[in-house]
Order: sequence, then C-alpha cells, then structure tokens
Amino acid sequence: MHEILYIEDDVEIGNIVKEDLEQRGYVIRWMTSGEQAVEELGDADLVILDVMLPGLDGFTVGQRLKNSRPAIPILMLSARTSVDDKLQGLQFADDYVTKPFHPDELAARIEVLLRRTQRDFPEEMQIGHLKVNMTANRIITDDGEEIMLTAKQHQIFMYLLQHPNQILTKEQIYEAIWNEPYLEGDKTLMVHIRHLREKIEEEPSSPKIIETIRGLGYRVRQ
Repeated sequence: MHEILYIEDDVEIGNIVKEDLEQRGYVIRWMTSGEQAVEELGDADLVILDVMLPGLDGFTVGQRLKNSRPAIPILMLSARTSVDDKLQGLQFADDYVTKPFHPDELAARIEVLLRRTQRDFPEEMQIGHLKVNMTANRIITDDGEEIMLTAKQHQIFMYLLQHPNQILTKEQIYEAIWNEPYLEGDKTLMVHIRHLREKIEEEPSSPKIIETIRGLGYRVRQ
C-alpha cells in the first residue's frame, strides 16, 4: 500500500483528491502548508505538491523535499499554465499537472511515477564495498558496519547516486543541495566531499566511490 504526502491549501480540492485517492487504495497524509513538509515526509512513496501555498511556495518546498530525499517522486499541481512555471517546476519535479484536472488523470500519473520510480531506483544499491538502502536511507559496509553521515553529506551522496556514471559539476551539486547560486571559488562543497570520503571510502586519499573529474566535478560509478 503506497503512502502519499499531499500538500494543498485549498480545502475543497484537498477533500476531493484525498477521498478519491483513498478509495483507490492509497494512504494519504494531507497538509495545508509546506512549512513542515520535510519533517513530515517520513516513508512517503510520492509527494503531490500544489504550487500556490501560504508561506513557502511549492517551488521552494519541492526543492527542500528533493534535497532531503532525492529519489522521492514529486507531482506538481498548479493553476498556472505558463511554460516558465512548468519549466521551473520540472527542474525538480517528476511531473506537472495543471488545474482543473480529472481524478482519473491524476491517478494515472501517480501510477506511472510509482512504476517508474520502482524500476529506476532499486531499493538497494551495491557501490564498491557499500550497500546503500535507498528506502531506509542506510549505508552498510560489507563488514556489516553502518556508516552515519551528516544531513548534508547524506544529501550529497544520495544526489550523486541518483545520477550514476554521470559527471556532475560543482555548480549542479551545490545548487541542488543548498538551493542557492554557486559562487566560483567557494570551497564549501569540496570540504563536505572530503569529509564524506573519509567516512565512505576505504582509502580516502585514493577514492574509488566518488571520483573527482578534474576541471569538471564529481561522479559515482555503478
């Protein structure tokens, strides 16, 4: 049974969507603002997120959720139909539905996202001497030792794992994790990568999990 975190401040729409999806067998946790969304994410399998929210807007909430759990599929809902809004949403969201929508369309898109997520992101990945459980957010060595990361280290590692074999620039990683523009010469990311390697690499001075691609950025090979 899949659990969905639903963030929508319109009570009328919220009740309709919640009731419809519950009848289809989903467990729905409905919030009317995104202020505590990251704390409430828990083990949700998918997020439905409205753009127009009181306080933090949906774009900001969505970025925070993706930074917290890069693998979580996010479906944006919006009355806005402009291309710019859609493009902004799709920088982090996995799908975008404009209001008004039919409940059957929403349900179909949810099913597609859940199927795609289950196929693309296996529950467990073997990276070198590490077993990474993407669902439980646990990293275990072949010796059975659990590696504990700080929140930022975890976000960086998960972001790299979501793009296996792909070279990610310092700018891409920094802006995805910190959600602010990267300033040339900023050493923040480099320091976090160094500390991350000290925890996950067998030989941090000769890393085999997080590769440095000189002049470009970093890559995790799978």
